[in-house]
Amino acid sequence: MVVSTELQKTLHTNSQEPLVSVITPTYNRPDYLQQALQTAVRQTYKNIEIIVSDNCSPENPQALVESFNDPRIRFSRNETNLGMFANTMKAFKMARGKYIATLLDDDMWEENFLEKLIPPLEANPNLVLAFCDHYVIDADGTINDAITEHCSELFKRTNLQEGIYQPFYKIGLVDQAIATAMAAVIRTEAIDWDKIPEEVGGSWDIYLTYLCCCTGMGAYYCPEKLTRYRRHDQTETMMSGRQNYQAKIRKAQADMFCFERFMEDERLKEFKPYFQQQWAKVSTNLGVGLMRSAQTKQARPYFWRSLQRKFSLRAIAALVLSFTPSSFARRF
Repeated sequence: MVVSTELQKTLHTNSQEPLVSVITPTYNRPDYLQQALQTAVRQTYKNIEIIVSDNCSPENPQALVESFNDPRIRFSRNETNLGMFANTMKAFKMARGKYIATLLDDDMWEENFLEKLIPPLEANPNLVLAFCDHYVIDADGTINDAITEHCSELFKRTNLQEGIYQPFYKIGLVDQAIATAMAAVIRTEAIDWDKIPEEVGGSWDIYLTYLCCCTGMGAYYCPEKLTRYRRHDQTETMMSGRQNYQAKIRKAQADMFCFERFMEDERLKEFKPYFQQQWAKVSTNLGVGLMRSAQTKQARPYFWRSLQRKFSLRAIAALVLSFTPSSFARRF
């Protein structure tokens, strides 16, 4: 086999850098997937493996993936659809790198994302992860400056100083400043990937942050915007809006499971009131989702439980409506 000069140079460079596993679970988004992979292969940090796990998309993206002609890409396709969580965990468990980072199939990275975040991890073995700020882009890839700045403020990254935070429970679980699903690099061996229960579903990212917090290690923050989160109609966040009640139910169930775990953890007792409030809010969301799916009786207990934790006019209104005819209540 003849190895080109360029590839020899790459292999030499790779031998000096730790391997980073880039995790890209995908389903039925070929155009976005192509854009995501382009930003992965163009990383200035070269020693990476890119794991693309296709969840039995109607149109097999294998040809698209192979068109990159990049030996660093590993492609796997499920014979049946495993569900989003199982497909994502499968990809994580395929990782061979010292570090691991998630690039979802509809997001994008700046070319220096890994170059910026790997050195702090290498310099400090007591860090479990490194994370950054990010842009928010529209469906067509255009940066939405207003929403970008709103998200940075909402998740307390605007005034967060560069540096190491240890512990980082508040930053990770209360402020939720760490977007492990698209803007963080994690030390692979620090996490037992078999300890992420399937009940976390679409909230696996915050549960992963929780596991990172529980290591007792630190987190490094880079205030630069090094990734791009895409908002579009098919994201779980957008689907959990008013019209898609099934997505609302799934998201609420996953969030409730996470908050219940957090409330049980003695290491997080100072934040328990916050988690209780969030649990109450999500409990109402779950009840609303059930009520909109014509499961009024099943919804009612969630409103009661929500009010036991936190007074809410929304929960009271929903509870009252749950005693009205289903055809009327589901309009809430």
